[in-house]
Amino acid sequence: MAPIQFYELDGCPFCAKVRTTLDDLGVEYETHSVPSSHGKRTEVEEISGQTEVPMIVDPDNGVEGMHESDDIVEYLNETYA
Repeated sequence: MAPIQFYELDGCPFCAKVRTTLDDLGVEYETHSVPSSHGKRTEVEEISGQTEVPMIVDPDNGVEGMHESDDIVEYLNETYA
C-alpha cells in the first residue's frame, strides 16, 4: 500500500485538521511542507492545477490533488475508517 502524499503549510489550521484525521485513522502518509507563497508551490500546482493546501494524493485509490479540508476529511473517513 502506497502512503498518502500530504501537502501542508506550517501553522495552517485546515492542514492541522487533515493531519489529525490521518493520525486518528492510523493512515500511512508522507508530508510535504509547502512554501507560504502561492507562487512557489509549483509541485502542488503541477499535481492539482491550483495552489491551495491542504492537498492529498492517494495513489492506491486514484485520488490526485484533492484539496479542501472538509472534503479530504470526509474522504478519509469514508475510505479508511
